[in-house]
Amino acid sequence: MKEFITLLIPVLVLLLAAVILMGVRVLFVKGGKFPDSHVDGNPELRKRGIRCAHHNEGE
Repeated sequence: MKEFITLLIPVLVLLLAAVILMGVRVLFVKGGKFPDSHVDGNPELRKRGIRCAHHNEGE
């Protein structure tokens, strides 16, 4: 049981650090938001005519 707790604490600290570091821009920048990773949000893909699979299904 002691080995489990000694492993659990560092894992929780690393997870907390990862979540905080991923959210720095969102949490601490005024008007901050996560970057748009959707296909339609990428101007280069739009320029090449590549669209989201959901849009292709509707056509």
